[in-house]
Amino acid sequence: MRCPYCGHTDSKVIDSRPTDEGEAIRRRRECTRCEERFTTYEKVETLPIMVIKKDKTRELFDREKLIRGLTRACEKRPVASEQIDMIADRVEASLQNTLEREVTSSEIGEKVMDALREVDEVAYVRFASVYRQFTDATTFIAEVNKLLTEKN
Repeated sequence: MRCPYCGHTDSKVIDSRPTDEGEAIRRRRECTRCEERFTTYEKVETLPIMVIKKDKTRELFDREKLIRGLTRACEKRPVASEQIDMIADRVEASLQNTLEREVTSSEIGEKVMDALREVDEVAYVRFASVYRQFTDATTFIAEVNKLLTEKN
């Protein structure tokens, strides 16, 4: 790390601690040449993820849109908002951890459904009915039967 006072490139870390939000690490450093102290922040670099929608248009991944869909599926169900945030965190982290910068909306939908299946089956079926665009009761019953078969 380059010293902001003398430009020397060698410094030592005096103290490290997470920021209040836990999103970064605050480091107090001391220059080994001029002995001046300065603060740096270290945080994980996130790259924007483009979502390829069913109609082939592209848009930036929107965590709030994901949370709105999860909240709608979990409405009037015993699913805490912390669980919804955890699902969104898990989906977003799995997207960030891939080397791909573009992902299809169907890949995101499958990740969400996998997570919802573990949390609440009714919320899972609600999400699946919108995501998979159920057109009649037969497709709805088929999804419920599939869920019941996997459960046994």
